[in-house]
Amino acid sequence: MPINYDELMAMKAMGQPYAYTDREVMLYAYGIGMGADPMDERELAFVNEATAEPRPLKVVPTFASVAAWGAGPGDMKLNRVLVVDGERDITFHQPLAVAAKITADSSVLAVSDKGKDKGAVIRHQTILRDESGAPLATLVASRFARGDGGFGGPSGGIPEPHPVPSRAPDCSVEISTRPDQALIYRLCGDRNPLHSDPEFARRAGFPRPILHGMCTYGLTCRAVLQTYADYDASAFRQHAARFSSPVFPGETVTVDLWKDGHVISFEARVKSRNVTVIKNGKTVLG
Repeated sequence: MPINYDELMAMKAMGQPYAYTDREVMLYAYGIGMGADPMDERELAFVNEATAEPRPLKVVPTFASVAAWGAGPGDMKLNRVLVVDGERDITFHQPLAVAAKITADSSVLAVSDKGKDKGAVIRHQTILRDESGAPLATLVASRFARGDGGFGGPSGGIPEPHPVPSRAPDCSVEISTRPDQALIYRLCGDRNPLHSDPEFARRAGFPRPILHGMCTYGLTCRAVLQTYADYDASAFRQHAARFSSPVFPGETVTVDLWKDGHVISFEARVKSRNVTVIKNGKTVLG
């Protein structure tokens, strides 16, 4: 069934209730690979609350992407097999608590028709709020629906990507993923079989299950945390990236970073396949 532009643009869901505990906070951090070194106290602060000397558990900023997993404007009736993440842009209004009851307000921002054989891009927004109604984070997501183009809608509405500096990176970080990384990360909420079932992945055009784009997104957050944020989650004001190619679990991801004042630009690549997996990344630190 082709996309109905007016119906899709009108979709919204307000006040969706969610709650999470420190278990979900630690699972997310572990899902993006933190704690691989059991002696690294800086990363253990995100995955371990049981310590000899009391210290507060830290929350990875991009935990906001799963704190209200499933929140959205509604069923968009897209061809699920051919839908992949296009980009994610999170603005952080205040640090997330270790445990909380929250609500989510979701709406569609734009629908762009790229053509019958090129798919469609749907941008939607979710605002996470605390119990008082104050905003915690604003998440803007783009879905690339490869099988849903050609419905006669507008072709614009997609903002220009953040330009990455042309100079050599100021630093690079290599982050290894586990062969079972997708099986761990899916427990944060995204149970799409594209990331766990070999046959489903083949039907979608991949030789084997791929890592969640949002897991790769979390890896880039880790790279900024350990280089320019000194593991201070409260320093993050924005973290945005575009997904350009999938990572296969078990691969090593190289994150290249450029620092210009409070703005950190980044891209990520898999050197073994000579492919860029994240483009036009931007973090704003405060």
